[in-house]
Amino acid sequence: AIGIFALVVGGIVTMFIFSLRSNKIIWEQLSTQNEGRKVIQDFVNELRSATYSSIGAYPLASVGDQEIIFYSNIDVDTLRERVRYFLSGKTLKKGIIKPAGAPLVYSSANEIITEAVHDVASSSTPIFYYYNQDYGGTATSTALSQPVSITDVRTVGIKLMLEENPAASPEPFNVEAKVELRNLKSN
Repeated sequence: AIGIFALVVGGIVTMFIFSLRSNKIIWEQLSTQNEGRKVIQDFVNELRSATYSSIGAYPLASVGDQEIIFYSNIDVDTLRERVRYFLSGKTLKKGIIKPAGAPLVYSSANEIITEAVHDVASSSTPIFYYYNQDYGGTATSTALSQPVSITDVRTVGIKLMLEENPAASPEPFNVEAKVELRNLKSN
């Protein structure tokens, strides 16, 4: 009777420990998914309204595989901020510079950097993709190859593979979006 009791208790404890580990993995994945969705939504909203800077610079300042810099009015004032999304290690960061001074300048010393999303699974693959005015919105449309001329860009794609714990998660969570820059439309 004691042996059978020990086997039953051992089985119950094992199931309990397994369910706690699974629960932790599920909550980590949900947190990562929410973080990814939020950063994509913020990115889309900010980039969609990209426009000429407060000093007259072109709406896109830099377009790289793992960094994009653009100008957009992301707050309620009349000035347009310089917004930079870039990958640093496994973290996608966001830098914002408000123009200041007379005449206005965008000083890198005034950049405020925040962490936008953690746990980017692959830091070697491109995060940002760029398309010209011929982009048809289909899966067969090919992105422009680097180096990209900023004046050719009309649509920007972002693709993030997020994974909190590669050893425990079943597979990375992919989140992606494509944004057409309203102020650069040719049609």
